[in-house]
This record gives sequence, structure tokens and C-alpha cells, in this order.
Amino acid sequence: MIKTCDVAIIGAGPAGANAGIMAASQGCRTIIIDEQAKAGGQIWRAKSAAIKSAPNTPETIDGDRLRASIDASNVTHIANARVWQIERELEKWVLRLIINGRSEKIVSKVLILATGAREYVQPTPGWTLPGVIGLAGATALIKQDLVIPGKKIVVSGTGPLIFYVASEIRRLGGEVSAIVTPNSPVDWMYAIPSMFSRPELLWRGFVWVADLLLSGTPIFWRNVIKQIDGETKVQSVTVSKVNNDWSPLDQKRLIEADSVCIGYGLQAATETSQLSGIDLKHQPELGGWVPEVWENGETAIDGLFVCGDGTGIRGAAAAEIHGKLVGLSAAEIITSNVNFPRSALLTSFRRASRFGMAMTALSIPRKGLQKLTTDKTIMCRCESLRRCDIEHQMEAGAATINAIKSGSRAGMGPCGGKYCQTAIAKLIAEKEHRTEAEIIPPTPRPPLRPVPASELSGEFEYTDLPIPKPAPL
Repeated sequence: MIKTCDVAIIGAGPAGANAGIMAASQGCRTIIIDEQAKAGGQIWRAKSAAIKSAPNTPETIDGDRLRASIDASNVTHIANARVWQIERELEKWVLRLIINGRSEKIVSKVLILATGAREYVQPTPGWTLPGVIGLAGATALIKQDLVIPGKKIVVSGTGPLIFYVASEIRRLGGEVSAIVTPNSPVDWMYAIPSMFSRPELLWRGFVWVADLLLSGTPIFWRNVIKQIDGETKVQSVTVSKVNNDWSPLDQKRLIEADSVCIGYGLQAATETSQLSGIDLKHQPELGGWVPEVWENGETAIDGLFVCGDGTGIRGAAAAEIHGKLVGLSAAEIITSNVNFPRSALLTSFRRASRFGMAMTALSIPRKGLQKLTTDKTIMCRCESLRRCDIEHQMEAGAATINAIKSGSRAGMGPCGGKYCQTAIAKLIAEKEHRTEAEIIPPTPRPPLRPVPASELSGEFEYTDLPIPKPAPL
């Protein structure tokens, strides 16, 4: 089945959903496509239908408000959909996707990409043990299913997410054995001036930290998890102090745990931007590689926009405002009668961005963090490739992520390189004495997401092939 529309949006988080609502409010036929069953994205993820009642949190309140706004609008929301190909045909955008196991196609005049972010986890000995989960993965469990990943949990990483996750674990009855962060209190002090642009969020963060301190939860500042130990699951972690560039020192301690939540910041999810033809640029202050996009989400390609954290990590508040700005900008292509409060939206977006980028600055991995990845540490989880396997490819002459991918299959598994490509890029930069900005991301190829081969083949059946009978002996 083929659907046509004026504006198609990939992603129904704060940015994509608000872009769709605003475009539809201007009379545009608008479709929002999302992988989840309900809109809200990662930050405003909807609770599972199996949960009959639970106390409201700021995230559920904002998410429910967003979902009600979509229901009240003229937006067509396609849930449980997986976009695997983006093409440009006859000045229109063609999206190929799988919806509930069926192959579908959407054709639109304008395309908005709102694919959000992915988290970065520095490969560390033991990080593939059962019981280890990314901070973003932990928030998904907590928000959607009210489930915590263990009983005695170590929360480790950078930025504000560690305090949010630890506080939610406590709220849901779990025990936080320790919080481990390479950030220092001084790092946070430097961020406070920018945080005053969102006093309500600053206060909420203060409540998280105060609750943890009052509960006696140990916070190990200027520390990292150097190793995660266990036979078949997490049993303990080895924590090490770090110096200014976050290189681990010899001062260690052992902490018992049955689960670890770990993450070192977020990065823009750029695969759809690359596949659509947008050039990337390296901006560490926004999380690393980001698409070349103007402030209103417009790109150098006609009819193509990007909004939210997919343009750089500025936070949910900025993403929500950016989505509205981009939705109206996209609507201008369709209709000339756009009610466009550009100045007010830009001012709000810049104010919210100051807060979000201050949080991003706290999470930018420093160079010494790479020393956590030892020779035998797995870097590519999908293909079980260790650091020494990647270095072997480099010794054979591979100096790009694409070359390493060709020689070892690194990044060719189900995750499509989302877990390993940044770590591999950092390793190449270190070994080649180059900057990370010189290590170009790998070339994206369809499918963007794993899809069944049977769906890609359409109506084709192998049984229809005219196979001749075997020749007589």
C-alpha cells in the first residue's frame, strides 16, 4: 500500500511529534512514523498497558499531554513502523518501511527527520556480562515498565542521567550500591550558570542529589568503573580514580553489585541524515558528528529538514521547541499562509539549548577514558571483535571505519555499528595521531533497521522459480 502526504516525519519524540502537530495545524497532510507503539520517544516514553496505575512523573505528564495533542490534531500517526530505506524520486521523498510485518511505502513532498540520539558506552572489561545495561536502556525499563535491572545496582557514567536513574531506582524500591562518575563537583559548578536558564530543571536535579546523599548512597566523584567481574552475570565492579583527562589511576576499590547501569553521554543518531544525503560536521559540544542543518532545521537539500537531538544534543526542552519551529518551517514549503512566530520560538530554543548544552559538556568523553578498553576487551558486540582484532586490521593498513568494517565485519551486525563505531573511531584517532574530526563515520547503507528478507522480496516466492529437473545420469 502507498500513502501520500505533504509532510512525512520519522520519529515521534518531543521534536518529531511537535513538528507534526505544527505542520498539521497549518493545513498540511502530515504523517508521523515511529517504531514505538505510542508517541513520546525515549524521554516521554509511555507506560506499558500492563501497568494499571502508577504515580505520575514529570515525564509521564508531559508525554500524556503530547499524545493527547496528537490525538486532537489532524496528524496521521503510524506506530510500530520501521523505516529501512529513504529515496528521492521525482522531487518527492519515498520512504520504505515495515508496519506490523507488512511492507509499505510513503511518498511525501517534505521530509522531517527527528530520529533523536543514541548513547555511548566505552567498551570496558566485562561490559558484555548479563546485568550490564546502558543508562538510556535503564531509563526505558523504568519509564515504560517500572522495572529496575537488578537488586544491588551500580550507576556509572557522566552528566545528569546518572542521578536521574539512581533516584528512580530508589523510588521503585531498588538499592543503589554506588554512583561512579568521572565528573567532579567542580565540573558541575562550572555548569551552574547555564543551568539557571531552566531553574525548574536545576531544582529537580538538586532534589535528586539531595535524596541520594540523605539516603547514604556513596558517590565516587572522579572515578570510573575499570572492570566488571562475574562468571555468568555481574557480581562486582572495580572502581578506579581518574586524573584530569579521565585516565584510570592505580587507586582501586571493589564494590559488590548484581547490575550495572553505565553510559558516557549521548550522540546524534545521524544514519537517516546520511542516507538522505546530508553532509556531517564534527561538533564535540553537540555530542560529536551532526548533520549540517540551519537553526530552523532546513538543510541544503530541498524539502528536507532535521530537528531535535538528531541535530545535536541540546536536551528534551530544546527538542520540543525545535520541533515546533521546524514544523512551521516545513509547512512554508506547502502553503504560503503560515502563522510563523519565528522570533519567539528562536528565543525560546536558544534559551533551552544553553541548559542542554551545559549538560552535554559534562558528558563529553575525555581522551583517557579510552584506556578502559584493554587488548582483550570486546569492542564490536555483534561480531565479538576485541580491541586486538580491530588493531590487527589497522596493522594491515585499515585507517578508516569503512576499511575496518570491510576487513572484519565490525559494525555489520544487528545494531548497525551504533555500539562500536564511535569507540573504533576513537581508537583509530589515537593510533593514527589524528583528531576524531578526521575519522569520518561509516557510509550508511539500507536497510537502516533489520528487516525480514521475506518482506523485502515482496510477492516473490522461491517455489515459483522454474527449476529444471536433474539431468539423467
